[in-house]
Order: sequence, then structure tokens, then C-alpha cells
Amino acid sequence: MAGPEQAAPHGRQQSGATPAAALTDTLEAIGTGAYVVDAEGRIIAVNAHAEKMLARPADELIGRDAHDLLHRDAHGQRLSRTQCTVRQAFHTGSTAQVEEDYFARGDGTVLPISWLITPYNTGDDSSTLVIFHTRDRPQTTEGEPGSSSTPLSELERLALLAETTTRLTSTLDVEEALRRLVTLVVPRLADWAIVDLIAERDELWRSIVVNADGDALEYREDLQGPMPPIPQQSPMPLSRALRGVASTVAGPETYRREPDSGIAVEQRRLFDATGIRSAAIAPIRSTRAVLGALTLGRAAHPGNFTTADLPLIEDIARRAGLALDNARLYERQRKVAETMQNHLLPQMPDVPGLQMTARYLPAPDASQVGGDWYDAFSLSDGATALAVGDVVGHDVEAAAGMAQVRNMLRAYAWALREPPSQIVSRLDEAVMHITEVAMATMLLARIEEMHDGHWKLSWTNAGHPPPLLISHDGLTQYLTDGHGILLGTGSGRPRTDATVLLPPGSTLVLYTDGLIEEPGHTLDDGLQRLRRHAAALAHRPLASFTDQLLRRVRPAANDDDVALLALRTPAPR
Repeated sequence: MAGPEQAAPHGRQQSGATPAAALTDTLEAIGTGAYVVDAEGRIIAVNAHAEKMLARPADELIGRDAHDLLHRDAHGQRLSRTQCTVRQAFHTGSTAQVEEDYFARGDGTVLPISWLITPYNTGDDSSTLVIFHTRDRPQTTEGEPGSSSTPLSELERLALLAETTTRLTSTLDVEEALRRLVTLVVPRLADWAIVDLIAERDELWRSIVVNADGDALEYREDLQGPMPPIPQQSPMPLSRALRGVASTVAGPETYRREPDSGIAVEQRRLFDATGIRSAAIAPIRSTRAVLGALTLGRAAHPGNFTTADLPLIEDIARRAGLALDNARLYERQRKVAETMQNHLLPQMPDVPGLQMTARYLPAPDASQVGGDWYDAFSLSDGATALAVGDVVGHDVEAAAGMAQVRNMLRAYAWALREPPSQIVSRLDEAVMHITEVAMATMLLARIEEMHDGHWKLSWTNAGHPPPLLISHDGLTQYLTDGHGILLGTGSGRPRTDATVLLPPGSTLVLYTDGLIEEPGHTLDDGLQRLRRHAAALAHRPLASFTDQLLRRVRPAANDDDVALLALRTPAPR
């Protein structure tokens, strides 16, 4: 049961246009004017540099058509859309650059600028990034001391850094972040990219070695794998980078001398196997530690690296370090949360004659824990209790509330030989007074074998979706009796029980609303979808039935966690 959405934080962008923090931080990291337009050419985000250069506050820029507001000729006159080079580049949907153009400032003057425009991934269908600076800004040109044969212009450098930030910070998966990193630098800056990462206990791993073969990337798994330990005194380039000392330009001759460590031996092997003639090696740092090193190598790529190339590569490596650190922290949190959830959710009891199985799927965007839960346990009178519930939210607080409710339910159900309705009434009162749980739904049932071999199910429902009963022949029935108000309302209304005899070979499904709720569809749509697929799967073994039911029924747009408990009575003789 998902909680209320929080309002998006205020920033220099249109409400709802993009994820606020990622886009705003990206633009602010660009060292010159930058703004993003949507598919209609309206400005949806702008940085402080652009506000200052254009003499316009963000409120005067956001939501306005960039062409109408900014694009002018040298005399400050408006341009038709067919004459406007910025507009033409916008419509082509490709990267373009112009060294001489003009923007209108808020004070009525005309600003001579150079601009670069490129498609930009903000999560929307189509957005475009525009980066601009005044034309008197110095540019890096070919022939300057220390430049490579194909230097990036200032705008290209800024665009690459902006793209690096937005692409790397939009994933929390380490492997995906590494894949995105190498596609950003290869073949744009080099034809080889190597990433060495420091793992737990300071173990070093050559995580990725990739070569650009035309437009395709070839991953050299034969060169990847564990690496020797990082030497603390070695002056060799990779060793220094892995200690966070400095970035360095290196070549194969660097490692042809007598090796001073195992890393030097591996580097000689790398240069020999790849044919790299020039390499730039930079530390990958987070705000807390050195995470590894990025090596860019040129074999067929024209030009050699020089020290003038290092600041750009250091900037890329620094952005990669922040993204990788975030991804690692998320993975660590997810593992802790998974361990917590596994301890919170119980194992199924062994009940002779009954088959039982359960599944829990976390909310896609949560930290792998939530308020949905299931339970099954033996009662003091020999019957078996079944429960499924949903505490509002899908976060650690919801999981903690779920654990409180479940544990209290177990205690009441074991100690009190009362029908489910009385147990849930007592639980409701306790939840109101001794927990922080605001609201919750729950279904509590007891199942017991009768003297004639049939199985009797008794239950009460506190605002929860009804159980689904599927016969051996595929007939379905929602058990809608015994329904009452959810927990936490304080209404004090009496609760009722319902009873049914389960047919031989029938399957009972208890579930939470994440299985059937889908944005833009009614609850009846979800219930009908569940009924149809459950009937079709009735002949499957119970484990297969449960897995396939989750795969087929859970909506693709689901943003809630799901708990599912299924049991099957003995087949007819």
C-alpha cells in the first residue's frame, strides 16, 4: 500500500519536467551557460551561469520558447524559424556547433555567443541540451603546446562532462555504470578503456577492458580479472593512480623496465596484448576514498596523450567515482535490506496433507523492503494460521511496522483460542495504542483438517483484497464474505467470520494489492486478470503455479511490493 507522494523539490526547472536533483545538479556542474529544452523547444531547466549571462532570472526563462525569447541576429532583430541555425539544429535531433551567433539578454542588449546543441537524456521522450559561452572565451585549438591531434573544443569538453554526469548518475548499478563510462570515452577519446576497481578488503580487480572496433565495442574478458595488491611505494603510473597520488601519461616503455610489483607485470601484459602506444591513467575517487583507476589507451587512435589531456580525463574519472560510490552504497543498502526482509518473512510450516508456498517481491524503486507480508504458523489447538497483510508504505519504516503487526498477531493467535475475527479485533486495538502503524489491511485465516478428510477454512478480512479459490478443474471463486474495515481507523465496528470447505485438489491464493492494482485501470480489471490466469495455471505444480502467476499478473507499471501465499489441498482420490 504505497504512501502519499512527496512534492518535488524546487529548482531551476519546470515542475514535473525531469527528476529535479539530477538535472539541476548536472547543469550547475557545467562551467558556462546551459539550458535544456523539451520536444516543443520550451526551456525546462537552466543553470545559474545562463541566468547571469542572459541577464534573466530562471522564472523568466522556464517554460518559454527558447527561439522566441533568445534567438536574434547581430542587430538584435528576431529571426524567422527557417533562418535560425539553432532551431534548424534542434529539428535535426543531432549534435551541432556554431562559433558565431547571438542571444537576446534581458536588458535589451545582444550577446555574441558560440553554442553547441545535442540530444540529452532526461528521462523524457525528447530533450535537447544547449551549451553556450561568449565568443571572447579562449578556445583550445590544434597546434597549441601539449594538444593532441584531435582536441575537443571547449563546448565539446563541457558537453562531454555534462553527458558523463547525467548518464552515470542515472543508474545505481555498478556494472551498468561501467558500461556507460566506457561508451562515453571510447572511441571519442581513445580506442581502449580499462577500469581497475578496489573491492572489499582492498582487493584489486580489473573490472573492464574494452576496445573500439569501428562503431562496435569488444570486451576483452581474457584481460579482466583479479590483480596483484596495490604497492604502497611504487612510483609506477597505475600504482600511483590507485593510491590517489596523481594522474599520469604512460607508454609501453614505462613498463619495459624491471618490474617493481605484480601490478607492473600485469601492465606490461596489457600493453603487449593491446598494442597501446600511449595511455592516460587517472584515479577514480569518491568523496570518501580512492575507488580505482581509469586508463585510456590509444593504439590505432590518432595522436598521443599529453599532460594537457589529463584535466579532462580527471574530470571524467571524478564523476565516475561519485556515480560508482553511490551505486556501491545502494547495493550495500540493498543487501542489508534483503537480509532484513528475509529474516522478517517466515518459512512455511510443514502441514501434513497441505502444500504451501509463498513469494515476496519488493517495490521496484524501494530499498528491497516494504510493508507487505505473509505468515503461516501452527496454532495451539493444532490448526494452522494463514495471514497476509499490507502496512502503508514500502520502505524500512513500513517493514518495521509490518514486523510489529505480524509478531503481535502471532502472540494473540497462539494464546487465544478464539475465531479470527476476535483475534483481529484485539490486534486492531493494540495497533492503535502501542505501535506507530497508521493504517494496515490484513486477512487472517485458520485452516484445519476435518474428520472426513475435508479441509475447513475460516477467515476474517480487515479491508484486504479477497482470497481467490481455484478448483482442481479451473473454476474460480473470490471469497468475499467476512469483510470488515481496515486496521487503525478506531471505528470499533464488530468483525465477522466466514467459513468454507475447500474442495479436494483446490488452490487458495492470498495476496496483497500490488499484484492487481495498475495505474489507469480499475480494481475489477486486476481481479479479473488474476482470476483468468489462476484458472489457466490450475494444473501446474504449486511452485510453478505461484511463480507464473506473479510473472503474468503483476502489472508492468507496478510501483508497490507484493506478497503472495498459496496453498493446495490433497488431490481427489
